[in-house]
Amino acid sequence: MYVSDVISLLTEENLRNMLERYRSLGPFPGITLTFIKSFVPPLPTLLIVGLNAAVYGLWLGFLYSWIGLVAGCLVTFLIIRKIASQRFLRKWAQRPKVARAMEWVRRSGFSYVFLLSLFPVGPFVVINLAAGLAGMRLRSYLLALAAGKAVMVFAVSYIGSDAGRFIRNPAEVLYVLLFVLLSLWGVKSIETYFSRPSRSGGDGGGS
Repeated sequence: MYVSDVISLLTEENLRNMLERYRSLGPFPGITLTFIKSFVPPLPTLLIVGLNAAVYGLWLGFLYSWIGLVAGCLVTFLIIRKIASQRFLRKWAQRPKVARAMEWVRRSGFSYVFLLSLFPVGPFVVINLAAGLAGMRLRSYLLALAAGKAVMVFAVSYIGSDAGRFIRNPAEVLYVLLFVLLSLWGVKSIETYFSRPSRSGGDGGGS
């Protein structure tokens, strides 16, 4: 089975059924699903985090999603940092998008990771790779990641915890669309900002 076939099975109904079926396992299904999201970019963050909140409730859903996303990103970062000297990764680092992200990380690592973590959409897999390849300090990366993801996950969990509100008040769907559009605009704006000529200083370097 191809990856695209697997992703096509991850519909809202299938994911909800899976979480409900294995809910007796406690937080494991909710954490695992968001953990996997960090390694499979096409998986929809909004859907997964929203369903966790719908199944487990706002606060537990928020906690499980936050733990899973932070853990997945952190593992990716640590793996990349460990094997950064490998030939295939050096070639990957030469790709324009990754090279630009690495430059941004070296100049303003904490700010860049934190700001992009605030949004449920965007190239965060590239940022994990860039942060690892650029040798960003673990403490700076983890603090920026954890803080940014906490804000994003809570916002999405709040929306997903009571899907019935959209039936009672269909106009609220517009707020969700606005949230997604603002997220896309925010990511682009941040990328544009960090694309400006290099400024002195920065907090992204170190080992």
